[in-house]
Amino acid sequence: MSEELIIVQGGYPIKGEVIVAGAKNSVLKLMAATLLAPGSSTIMNVPIISDVTLMGEVLTNLGAQVVFGKHQVTIDTATVDSVHTPYELVAQMRASIAVLGPLVARFGRAHVAMPGGCQIGSRKLDMHISGLEALGVVFETEHGFIEASIPNGLSGAPVILDFPSVGATENLMMAATRAQGKTTIDNAAREPEIVDLADFLIEMGAQISGAGTPTIEIEGTSELRPVKGFSTVGDRIEAGTFLVAGMLGKGPLTVRGVQPQHLEMALSKLKAMGAELSVSDEGITISHDGIIQPVDIQTLPHPGFPTDLQAQFMVLDVLADGRSVVTENVFENRFMFADEIGRMGAEIRIEGHHAFINGIKRLSGAPVRSPDLRGGAALVLAGLVAEGQTDIAGIEHIDRGYEDFVEKLASVGAHITRKTA
Repeated sequence: MSEELIIVQGGYPIKGEVIVAGAKNSVLKLMAATLLAPGSSTIMNVPIISDVTLMGEVLTNLGAQVVFGKHQVTIDTATVDSVHTPYELVAQMRASIAVLGPLVARFGRAHVAMPGGCQIGSRKLDMHISGLEALGVVFETEHGFIEASIPNGLSGAPVILDFPSVGATENLMMAATRAQGKTTIDNAAREPEIVDLADFLIEMGAQISGAGTPTIEIEGTSELRPVKGFSTVGDRIEAGTFLVAGMLGKGPLTVRGVQPQHLEMALSKLKAMGAELSVSDEGITISHDGIIQPVDIQTLPHPGFPTDLQAQFMVLDVLADGRSVVTENVFENRFMFADEIGRMGAEIRIEGHHAFINGIKRLSGAPVRSPDLRGGAALVLAGLVAEGQTDIAGIEHIDRGYEDFVEKLASVGAHITRKTA
């Protein structure tokens, strides 16, 4: 059975300019939020990736009219006539659970399959469910589906999250916009994508304050309206991925389309590793000529180091002059990438949620398989500097989150192609 591969010939300089797309982790939730108000909403700066297409299918299945244009999507939710999301769609992408809050808020009930997505941890829905229960949602779970209803309506309430979960914060924010009274979310996620969703909801007519801080307050309203021409925030994870490529390939590489303040921790680590950085509102330029310094990394919720950049930065530590430790505090199964880059010569020992890395001078090209979205991108980065050819399989994971990844890398000097094997 044939499958597509990404083929990389290592050892070529990476320099020039890359413009990143809109944030995958934001636009999927903005699309779900359109369910809160009947009518036609338009979202701009939309990445052309498979996860966005899949979310369009989820909304279409609910009865919405979804039309994609060039980096934009128009969603008319006036025709929504179902609250059921089928397993065959939801199981492919965890972000589809974001329709739970909007469906309950607008229609009073939802029937949503348990989500799937990358195999990087169980990522249970406990906080989504307990938070929504505080607002009056009643749940029944059976046969792989979540059945939600609000027999007594939605009422604002204080909610304290056990962990600053991005998904739970988003679902609670969306549901609370239509609840009676005030909802306070403590220990809320602080990611830039949370702020983007809040801005979108405010344009719909919601009353929200505190997004981007640990405490978000939402005053419920009885009516929301569609939004026209909202532009998605730039993708900080795509930007961070290309900055690593620029450092590996010496640069100078300029990355545009992202707000530098969204990458403060990542930029700090790049500097510690020896990168030369020029940061302005116009973009971030990276170059590197010399030895990569080993740097310990531990992932944490924003503003800590993002788990979605852990694998990419591990490539730098693999090639650093010395030992380092990468600690994964967000997802329990996110070191599957280490086994694959080990096939290229990396010296990594995994103990629990720690990866102990002994830096080596060079990687060797090899056939590898993408274990998940970010791990797949990191294997491509490793191939940029490996001796010889690296063949990356399982690239459907990469297509979930990167628009024109191969084409963008080729445009800045990478010798990289896609082919069917």
